[in-house]
Amino acid sequence: MSLLLAEQFEANEQYEEAYNEYKKEYESDPDNMGVLERLGHLSLILDKPEEAAKYYNEILKRDVTNPLAYEQLMTIYEDSDPYKFYVYRGNKNSIEGKLDFAISDFKKALSLASEGAQAAMTRFTLANLYKQAGQRMKAIDEFNVLIDGEDVHEEMFLQLADMYLQDEAYSSAIDTLLRAKQKGFDDDKINEGLAAIYLKSGDPKKAMEYTKDELLKIQCMLEIGQIDEAYDKLNNLSDDLKQNPRYYTLMAQYYYSSKKFDEAFKCVEEYDKLVPNSPLTYQMRALICDEKGDEYNAHVNWGRYNILRKNYDIAINEYLNAVQMKDDDINLLFELASLLEDNKEVDHASEYYVKIIKKDPNNKEALRKLAAYRESIGDYQGQVDYLQRLAELDGNNVEVLKSLGRAYEKTKAVSKAIEVYQHYLEIVKDPSEYKIIKDKLDKLENNTSAEESEGLLDKIMRFFGK
Repeated sequence: MSLLLAEQFEANEQYEEAYNEYKKEYESDPDNMGVLERLGHLSLILDKPEEAAKYYNEILKRDVTNPLAYEQLMTIYEDSDPYKFYVYRGNKNSIEGKLDFAISDFKKALSLASEGAQAAMTRFTLANLYKQAGQRMKAIDEFNVLIDGEDVHEEMFLQLADMYLQDEAYSSAIDTLLRAKQKGFDDDKINEGLAAIYLKSGDPKKAMEYTKDELLKIQCMLEIGQIDEAYDKLNNLSDDLKQNPRYYTLMAQYYYSSKKFDEAFKCVEEYDKLVPNSPLTYQMRALICDEKGDEYNAHVNWGRYNILRKNYDIAINEYLNAVQMKDDDINLLFELASLLEDNKEVDHASEYYVKIIKKDPNNKEALRKLAAYRESIGDYQGQVDYLQRLAELDGNNVEVLKSLGRAYEKTKAVSKAIEVYQHYLEIVKDPSEYKIIKDKLDKLENNTSAEESEGLLDKIMRFFGK
């Protein structure tokens, strides 16, 4: 009843009464976004800006991307609190993907921050915006300013360490987390972060000093060369840990170190079932193939590993090495050709589509690719040749027929174009497409008739000339 009454009061411009009724509704249903919006709106009408700000912030707690709430908060604080105005405008620009504008807003907000904690959180947001915008060095600079200050929390140290880790600046990452411990953040999160960095930097003994993670300890033991001890620990793990995907990577590492490659492969397959298409799967397969002397499959797996890591030039090189050894895998030839196309090496890609056709003359996708390639370089007769082969395999494919008709037109084979378009009209279902080709066909047939008439007249004139 309160909601209906509130709406009636609002419709009658009895705003105070409407506001009170909406508040009753809010108390019984605090997550009603419509009620929150009405309370915010009425608070502004009743000149209660702080009340309005409270309700719009409640909206943002439930929907951080709500543009109306940001706009109203910007209006509330535009004249009264420039710091909050720029923060809200920066957040709005951020959720809209306007990172450069958001960065500019938070820089202005930082210059207006009046308290240490306020400045720290503003700078923390600014650092993350720089990171999102790909301005890594500026982000690192902001994080370093933050961790030198008094108003810090461990997430600042962890994020900075992670950025250093991504850049393989291991000593800087380690130093960052050691400083976190000095600042009082001596907990499992920081210590496990240190262990992971020490392990990646090639110091597994140091990693063991910091970790409580049983699986990470076993990984360190394998790295150190304590193979048998690591295997004993693996066998004595709890059932829960044996369901962890990392268990299978460690078992694979143990078997790899023990030269038991078939068993290592089985563990990799089990890992792949739990974490499908992970770069780590292909990396482990590649390493095992390298050790077995299986160069072909090593190159294939290194290629797929680098595709997932978006190292496309390296992936292309690995695939090229693989197909030089053996070029009978049509799927691999397609992968390589596609990579080359994406890399703007279309001439090179066409060579592999030709290889596919030689091995599988009826491969429709390769024929389509080659027809498109021949058209792109202006070889319309070559395009016709591939499209004819495709039409023989897929004679009722309207797209193939339409392309073949156009190709015939380009090569001046008008009678063949007419024949193809006639067949196209017999099978096409789309009325608009039917009309387009019918108009084209009528023009071609009229032009052909005119040419034939002119040809006959020329013959008659030549006869009388004799």
